[in-house]
Amino acid sequence: MSEKPDLDHLRQWIGRTTEASDLVTARLVAELRATLFLPIGEPKRGDAAPFATHWCLTPAIAPASEIGPDGHPKRGGFLPPVPLPRRMWAGGEVEFFDTLRVGDEVTRTSRIKDVNLKSGSTGQLCFVAVDHEYATSRGTAIRERHDIVYRDITTGSPAPAKSAAPPAAQHRETHLADPVLLFRYSALTFNGHRIHYDRDYVTKVEGYPGLIFHGPLQASLLIEFAAKLRGRVPKKFVYRGLQPLFEGEFSVNANDVDGGLETWTANTQGAPTMKGTATW
Repeated sequence: MSEKPDLDHLRQWIGRTTEASDLVTARLVAELRATLFLPIGEPKRGDAAPFATHWCLTPAIAPASEIGPDGHPKRGGFLPPVPLPRRMWAGGEVEFFDTLRVGDEVTRTSRIKDVNLKSGSTGQLCFVAVDHEYATSRGTAIRERHDIVYRDITTGSPAPAKSAAPPAAQHRETHLADPVLLFRYSALTFNGHRIHYDRDYVTKVEGYPGLIFHGPLQASLLIEFAAKLRGRVPKKFVYRGLQPLFEGEFSVNANDVDGGLETWTANTQGAPTMKGTATW
């Protein structure tokens, strides 16, 4: 059992800010297109990047001596030092104002918005909300709220989320999440989290049944699918993780609704793992 989080201490991080800059390169765009099952082409200066390219920019870079046992940088610094060992993407909201392009220098400004504790079926959960703004020389390109959840490691494999019969989809694409796909996205985002590539760690230490599909990769595929169906990127995309998606076959789905699309990724049983609403 992990140390109980001290909420008063963790909330002292609210309001902290950080800033970093990065460059959208032709190589990054080509690699991300390949990872998102998009035509790779030959990207050149000025060409549009995939819509969620910002999740590949300005990653936290720490020396090997400062990496924790889960592969993430050790707790503390900009993010509060939550003592719960499991860290996952819970969801968020993304607003698109401009398309990132090859050659853009992008500056990310981030601020800790909130820290809260909740009780779940597996014990205590700590939610950290972070606001991000990504800007180029043309102005603000993307605004985002990113919700991170921390939880304890429980004995045995986590119970799968209960769900009703798989929903019917008006639009669907099916893909395979193999270890190569998960490794590629980890490399693109400089994400050392071992749950995505180290099967011994994820099954024997964290108790999951297999490698875990990245939350931002699921969200990126949903955004691209929505843009493909409507011919342009949504103005806003709100998403929430429902349960882990593991390696293997998965689907990207969408239904038309008033004002936009309801989208979701689903596992091999058809159960939704992440839901998102795209509006224009």
